[in-house]
Amino acid sequence: MTDVAQPAQEQPGGPLSPTDRSTIRRGRVRARTARAELHDILDAGLICHLGLTTDSGPLVLPTCYGRDGDTLYLHGSTGAASLRTLAGGAPACVTVTHLDGIVYARSVFHHSANYRSAVIQGTAVPVLDDAGRRHALRVVTEQLAPGSWDGGARLPTEREMAATLVLAMDLGEASVKVRTGPPGDDEDDVAADEHWAGVLPLKQTWGSPEPCPLLPAGRPIPERVSGR
Repeated sequence: MTDVAQPAQEQPGGPLSPTDRSTIRRGRVRARTARAELHDILDAGLICHLGLTTDSGPLVLPTCYGRDGDTLYLHGSTGAASLRTLAGGAPACVTVTHLDGIVYARSVFHHSANYRSAVIQGTAVPVLDDAGRRHALRVVTEQLAPGSWDGGARLPTEREMAATLVLAMDLGEASVKVRTGPPGDDEDDVAADEHWAGVLPLKQTWGSPEPCPLLPAGRPIPERVSGR
């Protein structure tokens, strides 16, 4: 197994370099080529879907992740068969999608959705050295709950670290698709003017923090939580 200690170098202004399987062929007009757009989509997400093929068939798992430069970090239990399969070199596919709105067209055939999506393909390499593993777990933690690693919560013990499998996936083979704007109706349907058409935007917001019932009464909510 290959050891990964350092993340790949970030290329914020560079283009994506699609391979044959990551080249978008359907809906090419929605394809994006800037690596910065890939980074933005990943940074705005909290959960990805991790796809792989196991001995019992295809499997897609929702899981947390973190990005540092052009490296995507994943983690889980050392007892998870799916992660052990990936650690052994099985091909992987990671997707992140943001739904931004429902597109109502004049024809149901043209109903659609406004979205931003990223698909990463490749292999997930085990991170074996302690410094690299702790760096990766910090990245994943800070993606999900900023401020937690640096004083906001207890750090993992050696026993907890030993029970955790950390994987790194390079972002070199990736594709990005984005749809924005109004529906694309046929001219005849527009001219007939029989149905409403437009976009119903979807926005996700945080609610009010709900303290654990085991906390002492009056414990203030930290800014890292209340300020999101």
